[in-house]
Amino acid sequence: MQLAVDGEAEQAHTCAMSEQKAKTEMELRAIWEPEKPLFPILQPAPRKGLPRLAAEAEPVGEGHEVRFHALQARSILNRSISKRRLRFAWSVNPYRGCEFACRYCYARYTHEYLEMRDPAQFEREIYVKQQAAWLLRRDLHQVKAGEEIAIGTATDPYQPMERRMGVTRSLLEVLAEHRGYEIGIVTKSSLITRDIDVLQEVSRHNRLVLHVTITTPEVHLARILEPRAPRPDIRFETVRRLRQAGLMAGILNSPLLPGLTDNAAALHRMALLAKQADASFFVAQPLFLKPCSKATFLAFIEEHFPALRAEYARRFDTTEFATKAYRERMQALVRAVTERHGLQTRRTDALLTRTHWAANGERKPELPVQGDLFPVPVPRPSAEADRTLAKKSVMMTGHPRLARGA
Repeated sequence: MQLAVDGEAEQAHTCAMSEQKAKTEMELRAIWEPEKPLFPILQPAPRKGLPRLAAEAEPVGEGHEVRFHALQARSILNRSISKRRLRFAWSVNPYRGCEFACRYCYARYTHEYLEMRDPAQFEREIYVKQQAAWLLRRDLHQVKAGEEIAIGTATDPYQPMERRMGVTRSLLEVLAEHRGYEIGIVTKSSLITRDIDVLQEVSRHNRLVLHVTITTPEVHLARILEPRAPRPDIRFETVRRLRQAGLMAGILNSPLLPGLTDNAAALHRMALLAKQADASFFVAQPLFLKPCSKATFLAFIEEHFPALRAEYARRFDTTEFATKAYRERMQALVRAVTERHGLQTRRTDALLTRTHWAANGERKPELPVQGDLFPVPVPRPSAEADRTLAKKSVMMTGHPRLARGA
């Protein structure tokens, strides 16, 4: 009799437990429903502005480990503010992100505005600005007389995607319709020669200065430093072709890398090659490391030049910029090699169209003719002067291989 009572009690207890379990599961399911978060305040806030536009951007293609997106831009002209006091007033960047993947690139921070914190996304997630030409035509009236427009300050306007998309060319076609503007373009790409016809048209009624960045003439170093950019010899040839077309085109030998490209012999060789390419000017400025690029660049040094890691730590652990003494030494070296080869130079690497006249105390002409902006080249010094400079270069550099011009 007692066994029967115990069995009934156990059965009742089991039923009660089953009901409790079912009720608990129902409560948990209600809590876990995605439309009813347990802690709404902890849910991600809706994206706004650029992050929202980036998230909604439609794919437009893929490359080697690179994805491209169509970005609905609200404007194409941007007011420029720089810690380095670069004087151009307006910047235009047809793309966000850059395929060239230069290890030192200071513009990686621009992807942070899209809520992308991984520095590698800058070179792997590229955004193509839509309706760029229409936006430029709409907003160009904002540029006042004497203000400069710099194209390609944060991303290369002639990176490979431009071959297919033609955004940069469409912007140049708009500028060709106007007159009296001061325009600078910077690129590492030979693709700029595709647009020689429209560049000539722009320069006919505007002051146009083209800058080709060549960090080093050494192919091996360039390949690991700027993995997807054209070879240095191709870039020198690009300058030559632009000059033959009657355009003002010079070389930015920037940034100068401590222990790698900042010695007298390396600068001497770069200036010689610039002269052979008939460059309108030659500029070289020291490396600076923003927080967004510091980790990427120092990882490059650690992998390829571990003997220099202590030197870079000493220079950049507590600051983004080179010291005043280092800058002055580099300026002296650049001045020496440009004078030696009869090259025009600049006081900064800013995309300025006026610097030549300011530096030489000349009156700025209204609309100069391209090709007539610089005096007749200085005659080449004697072979004896060449040997003297080479001897001094070997003494000043701590890297014999570079001192020999390798």
